[in-house]
Amino acid sequence: MYQDKKLTCKDCGQEFVFTVNEQNFYAEKGFTNEPTRCKACRDAKKNSSGGRSSARKEMFAATCAKCGKSTQVPFKPSGDRPVYCSDCFSKQR
Repeated sequence: MYQDKKLTCKDCGQEFVFTVNEQNFYAEKGFTNEPTRCKACRDAKKNSSGGRSSARKEMFAATCAKCGKSTQVPFKPSGDRPVYCSDCFSKQR
């Protein structure tokens, strides 16, 4: 049913083979798009900050605008909007 296909990596421009086994796997998983990157570029993207990563985000110290408690937030507060601790933020929602 399938045959090996030669594709071109969108990152490095090198040709790579989309094998029959890979095509069967994609079909079983319901994937409709062919891969656009070679294995080396896929691995590099996964290991970079652009891909999903288990690395923790940098946290910033802040003071809750509602209760005054010290807290940590995953963004640098700019001072023009209130920042809430997780408890007060949950109550706001």
